[in-house]
Amino acid sequence: MKISTAESVVMGALWAREPLSAEDIAADVAEGQGWSDATVKTLINRLLNKGAIAAERDGRRYLYRPLVAREAYVEAESQGLLDRLFDGKLAPLVSHFSQTGALTPEDIAELKKLIEGFEP
Repeated sequence: MKISTAESVVMGALWAREPLSAEDIAADVAEGQGWSDATVKTLINRLLNKGAIAAERDGRRYLYRPLVAREAYVEAESQGLLDRLFDGKLAPLVSHFSQTGALTPEDIAELKKLIEGFEP
């Protein structure tokens, strides 16, 4: 399932806390994105149609919750990025960031710890 960048903002609100009404989601994301409430509702409907979220009636409104785990989304998006830009390989991605100066000393230390965790 492909979740657009805009849809991922709505998903982010739901991953942070759920369930939420459309009004709650709009309050969380609309202003920061420059969106109207109608735009947020359109995105919610797209996510419903994709099966990424579920709706449950709560009186006169609906409450929404994610059906896609954030971890599964991040994994799919990360692999998609690697596949599109780096032939599915992680080392060229890290090399790219190191060559552009995007890695901080803290990033490098964290990467070293991760690598040490994989070594026997």
